[in-house]
Amino acid sequence: MRGLGPKSRAQLARLGVHDIHQLRQHDAYRLYARLKAQWPGVSLNLLYALMGAQEDRDWRDIARERRSEALLRLDDMGLAPK
Repeated sequence: MRGLGPKSRAQLARLGVHDIHQLRQHDAYRLYARLKAQWPGVSLNLLYALMGAQEDRDWRDIARERRSEALLRLDDMGLAPK
């Protein structure tokens, strides 16, 4: 899973996501919310990495291109960074 390191992969595995096919079956924002609930210290970069892995793109490109979209959606979910 491109852009996801060992720690992120381990956290995903604990939620039952073990490979790219399973990752693509989830909404990245909802998955991020589940990860954040379990591990409050996860950063916004993890959301970008999830989106990047789903799309087979570098997370930094996602962060640059979709930051506003991501922050608005997270705000709607009550998860926007402060």
